[in-house]
Amino acid sequence: MQPLDLNRIECLIFDLDGTLVDSELLCLQAYCDTVPDLDWDANYIAAHFRGNKLNHIVEQIEKHIGRSLPENFEEIYRAHVAVLFDESLQPFPDAEETILALPYPRGIASAGPLKKMRHSLGLTGLLKHFEPNLFSSYVVQSWKPEPDLFLHAAKTMGFAPEACLVIEDSTVGIEAARRAGMQYLLHCPDGHEAPAGYDGPSFRRYADFPLLPK
Repeated sequence: MQPLDLNRIECLIFDLDGTLVDSELLCLQAYCDTVPDLDWDANYIAAHFRGNKLNHIVEQIEKHIGRSLPENFEEIYRAHVAVLFDESLQPFPDAEETILALPYPRGIASAGPLKKMRHSLGLTGLLKHFEPNLFSSYVVQSWKPEPDLFLHAAKTMGFAPEACLVIEDSTVGIEAARRAGMQYLLHCPDGHEAPAGYDGPSFRRYADFPLLPK
């Protein structure tokens, strides 16, 4: 396993869903709720499509159920996600305290739209710790595992790629960081298994975040 080179790190770039906020299963459950004839549960979708963009997941659902979803499905889906967030969304334990203790500039690079990012960060009290450094695939029109979103975030914040550490929960996000020439750290919460074949640095609890001051 390649250890983190702490001396090179000047900036932190976080993913959002499943990394800072415990939203991954809520987002995936919304597919199950809005496609009544889908026989996949949220855990199946997580195992096969974690970190994939919405359009790809929709394409795979349509193939599986043998029909097209409504043209306004994304609108229906995102409205339902917002409801689930309002009801249940929480940050991961100790995430806020850890963020405040880390002496690095920080940003968020997410596949979700900015509206969704601000909603989830606002609900969990994290928004004030990251604005204005919120970066969305919908703005740059490029999705992980392509490196463009992370490169855009680094350039906007004024850091070289090799000075950035990406914190991710998905293999596509880790691959995007690798392609961007950045270090990476996998968030693998208690109860989750690391992706098959992953042997890079990881952490389970924010209280044990590797870069916390000793």
